[in-house]
Amino acid sequence: MMLSTAADTSPLSRIRLGTAPDSWGVWFPDDPNQVPWDRFLDEVAAAGYRWIELGPYGYLPTDPERLRDELGRRGLRLSGGAVFSGLHRGREALKDAIQECRAEAGLLTALGAKHLVSLPEGYTDLDGKLTQPVDLTPGQWKDLTSGMSELARVLREETGVELVFHPHADSHVDTQERVLRFLEDTDPEFVSLCLDTGHISYCGGDNIEIIRAFPERIGYVHLKQVDPEIVRQVRDEDLCFAEAVRRGAMIEPPTGVPDMEPLLAELGRLDADLFAIVEQDLYPCPPDTPFPIATRTRKYFNGCGLGPRT
Repeated sequence: MMLSTAADTSPLSRIRLGTAPDSWGVWFPDDPNQVPWDRFLDEVAAAGYRWIELGPYGYLPTDPERLRDELGRRGLRLSGGAVFSGLHRGREALKDAIQECRAEAGLLTALGAKHLVSLPEGYTDLDGKLTQPVDLTPGQWKDLTSGMSELARVLREETGVELVFHPHADSHVDTQERVLRFLEDTDPEFVSLCLDTGHISYCGGDNIEIIRAFPERIGYVHLKQVDPEIVRQVRDEDLCFAEAVRRGAMIEPPTGVPDMEPLLAELGRLDADLFAIVEQDLYPCPPDTPFPIATRTRKYFNGCGLGPRT
């Protein structure tokens, strides 16, 4: 449980600020285009953050004792991890997802983390090629939503880890309409939302409307902004999400959308213990690019009233 002190009674006092490997251009466990994991940890600490996500499982050390040591000597703590799944594919996909989540949950709980971000399988690859149909059949949608409810239940009952679902561009849960339908069709006792402010805006949604429609389902937050001009290019040229990222669709605040201050105020009204993880998609990027961006972004959010909340 996350506690605030009696002296810290600001509206955002129950929200902890962190960052993720994604903000350092990390999308894969192992890729020569990415910043090495030890440099990532060094720069996170130097940029002034105290909380991080695991990123792709296997990017950071997966041995609990080693990871605990690497984080501890830099003054860092773990907020959660992330996993992709294609639950619309049916029972076998659900079985695979349960096994993958169990493995990652073991590492999370060993380090005191209690959140696992579940991302849906996308329908485009890095080159923009369609890998599957854009729309699900009614049966596939049922498999997705019932499977997510079961996965979240199993994970909580077996490990105590909370599954938070992350809508994602170029996936079957991307637009606001699909996000709201997903929340209506999943079990509210077990399935919460990872509200990714950038993906919602990229797909034309309204973050504040989602928060107000399902305030009790906001369980975790990814903070990012998008460049509306690049989003317009994406729509006009029918580009995939990976190409949008390469063009700089995700942009450091406060220069993009959504407007962060009213969004943070809305999150503060939830009166809930939340992690707000900065996650600016930068893949691929030069190795010296992320650190100054991350430092400026941390200072910006500190100025908005968000702090590490150790």
